Amino acid sequence: MTDIERTPSKVPAAENTLRILKLLSSKRGPLAASTIATTLELPRSSVYHLLGVMEQSGFVMHLHEEQRYGLGIAAFELSSAYSRQEPLSRLGRPLLAALVDKIGQTAHLAVLHGRDVLYIVEERAKNRPSLVTDVGVRLPSHLTASGRAILAALPKSQVRALYPNTAAFSSRTEAPNPIVKYSTLSAHLDQVRLRGYATENGEVTDGLASVAVAVPDHLGWPVAAVAVTFLAEKVPSEQWPDLAERVKKVAGVLSGRIYGRRDG
Repeated sequence: MTDIERTPSKVPAAENTLRILKLLSSKRGPLAASTIATTLELPRSSVYHLLGVMEQSGFVMHLHEEQRYGLGIAAFELSSAYSRQEPLSRLGRPLLAALVDKIGQTAHLAVLHGRDVLYIVEERAKNRPSLVTDVGVRLPSHLTASGRAILAALPKSQVRALYPNTAAFSSRTEAPNPIVKYSTLSAHLDQVRLRGYATENGEVTDGLASVAVAVPDHLGWPVAAVAVTFLAEKVPSEQWPDLAERVKKVAGVLSGRIYGRRDG
């Protein structure tokens, strides 16, 4: 049934709010309010009113420089809540377990939760130390390989909205060259996009490093990240690209299984 054929709703404001959220979630980047109004065939005044309420509640964010609207932190949190249940954790666990068996390193699956990443699966390798990235743990996304992989796959305007000032940044260790401002984060994410995978070395836990790859949805939006963590002194940096390729294959398989595509 098309929008034109749709039976009139008894709660039009609620329905139109959901339609706006659905439209924003279907696009790769933010949209102008006029575009939303035209696409959904709604009065502009109504769209601006609904967007204002949704912005106050955190479900959309207004990108002032671009005069566009994108999904807000509350929307990401809803997405993460769904992902914690089904299908990411259930489908991801056996894939991570198989990866751990092959490489002998601990692997985990994380989703974006506001400015943090939330770990929803951890498969620990035999005789490897326990990590802070246990299930249910949240860590600042700019510090972790998982978070950086997800942030690099988001539109830059969304990342900027998540990190509006230096107060949004934090650190855990005394690792050199910490990311403590947006310009540094942006440059780092550019490198992640070029490489196709993210890294972290000693910024979460001294002596431990990670590589991670984002898990995209059918529109290319990052819904999660697969990462492996290892003792930095045991895995030289020249081996990280090969390790990242293994992680990338798992992320691709997981993406395909979630969204109904067959994998090899």
